[in-house]
Amino acid sequence: MGQNIIAQYLVWHFYDVPKELGKAWKNYLRFYLSFFSVVALIRTLFAPWHGYQWSYGRGFSVSRYAETFISNTFARLLGAIIRSVLIVFGVIFEAIIFFLGAIVFLGWILLPAIIVAGFAYGIKLLF
Repeated sequence: MGQNIIAQYLVWHFYDVPKELGKAWKNYLRFYLSFFSVVALIRTLFAPWHGYQWSYGRGFSVSRYAETFISNTFARLLGAIIRSVLIVFGVIFEAIIFFLGAIVFLGWILLPAIIVAGFAYGIKLLF
């Protein structure tokens, strides 16, 4: 109880709350990275879509080999396209969360100045 209320407020406003805001911001960033599975999608970018893969079978037939090759290539391209779209959405959401978090963080830090400026502007409007 040795500190006065102004010192306690300053510690709370400029140290305690920004630390908690940073933790919350980090949690949101981690959540959306996990929600969109960006790391897993990058790791499996050219894997066949839903694991659809056709066997070449026994023996050699040019038509069967070409059909299987084209089908497997199409499944991989389809997987890459869909995963790329999901990766882009995930990265966009990460960027949005990053910038919104920065705005909230800076807004909190600047809040005392904004309040004082608002009061000063209000008094100026009165007179």
